[in-house]
Amino acid sequence: MSTTKTLDPPTGTRGSDGATSPPRTRGHRRPWRKALRRDWQLYSLAVLPLLFFLVFRYLPMIGNVIAFRRFQPGGNLFGEYWVGLRYVKMFLTDDTFWDVFTNTLILGGLTLLVCFPLPIVLALLLNEVRSRRWKRFVQSVSYLPHFLSIVVVAAIVMQMLALDGVVNQGLRAVGHDAIPFIQEAGWFRTIYVSSEVWQTVGWGTILYLAALTAVDENLYEAARVDGAGRWRQTWHVTLPGIRPTMMTLLILNIGTFMAVGFEKVLLLYNPLTYPTADVISTYLFRMGVVSNSFSYAAAIGLFESLIGLTLVLTANTISRRAVGTSLW
Repeated sequence: MSTTKTLDPPTGTRGSDGATSPPRTRGHRRPWRKALRRDWQLYSLAVLPLLFFLVFRYLPMIGNVIAFRRFQPGGNLFGEYWVGLRYVKMFLTDDTFWDVFTNTLILGGLTLLVCFPLPIVLALLLNEVRSRRWKRFVQSVSYLPHFLSIVVVAAIVMQMLALDGVVNQGLRAVGHDAIPFIQEAGWFRTIYVSSEVWQTVGWGTILYLAALTAVDENLYEAARVDGAGRWRQTWHVTLPGIRPTMMTLLILNIGTFMAVGFEKVLLLYNPLTYPTADVISTYLFRMGVVSNSFSYAAAIGLFESLIGLTLVLTANTISRRAVGTSLW
């Protein structure tokens, strides 16, 4: 008569009180204290960045309370007394604010539509260049403007577009009258977006070129075997290969959608171009710093931040559900 042994599932150890503890597994994570003690040199590198964000990003958020309190320069840091939604109602019923809000949406949308795809296109074109020397030359020339100060870029733009600048001299040479680009509101958006393209496209290309190096060459070989040309290889192999990088940068760009370049707009605009150039950030500067309406400016800034947060959360959710790539 043979007996059959049955294998019982692993059980934990029984304590003195009769309770059974859960079984230990080999994949059990080490406590965070042991990890900190073991890799403290690596964790110490994150101390200064964390302090930077804590001091200059998170602690100032406490000041948003003055959006709901009456603040006067030289008085209480958190306002004199509570006013509720008074300042929120003020900017919601202010026609000037909605004009500025519209300008921000238009300028931010144009910047996103033009400046986001161009680095991808330039990276794909450079990826097809076989001459390493020529490829490095184009890369260097294209991303050098990124290292220029915004003040220098604005000065270059204003000098080139002045009435006696290079552009108007060229127009006069072909028999055309000079155009006051800087003084006409209709030209501001074109000037701003063009300067953004010149300054940022080359730098953005570096990220996509790095992502292209991670695409498996065997996929291109398989595509060529199936008879795919260069265009189909780009569409079915290259673009899906860099899609995670594309979606990550798109979400980050959408996060800064409302914060249209404050410094460059401030340097390039003037009262004549306010109808198309004035954005929320410059309007906040005039209301808060110039006019000392800090509570009113804080209410508008809080509203802008809430819109930016909503855009980031929405874009992240859509990206995660549509293509499986997200920031979190």
